[in-house]
Amino acid sequence: MLQPKRTKYRKAQKGRMKGISQRGHQLSNGMFGIKSLDSHFITSRQIEAARIAATRYMKRQGQLWIKIFPDKPITKKPLEVRMGKGKGAPEYWVAVVKPGRIMFEVGGVPHDIAKEALRLAAQKLPVKTKFIVARDYAG
Repeated sequence: MLQPKRTKYRKAQKGRMKGISQRGHQLSNGMFGIKSLDSHFITSRQIEAARIAATRYMKRQGQLWIKIFPDKPITKKPLEVRMGKGKGAPEYWVAVVKPGRIMFEVGGVPHDIAKEALRLAAQKLPVKTKFIVARDYAG
C-alpha cells in the first residue's frame, strides 16, 4: 500500500476541497488516462485495488502510471471513547483529488485495451471519472 516514508507532522488538518485541480490536469506520461470529475479523498487501498484491476486486464503489456499519492493522514479515535483527550491516532492515508485531476495513465497498449483497463480501475474508485486520450489536447 502507498504511504509516505516519513512526514514532517504525524497528524494533519482536514482542509477543504474547493475548486478544480490546479496541477496534474493534463496527460504527461501515457497516451490514455482517467480524469476525476468529483472531489474526494481516495485511500491507498482504493488506489491499490484500481492498480491491480488495470494491470491484470492489460496482462503485463504496456505501462501504467499512478499520478496521485496518498500523503494525507486520516486520524480516528477508538470506539466508545469519550469526547476530548486530543486527536486520535493516524488510521490510514488518503490522496486529495479535485475535479480535473488525472489519476491513472496508460501507454503502450491499443485504445480498446486501455479503455477497458481504465474502466475497470475507475470502478474501484469513489469518484466519477472520464476516459481521456492524448490527441484530444492537440488543437
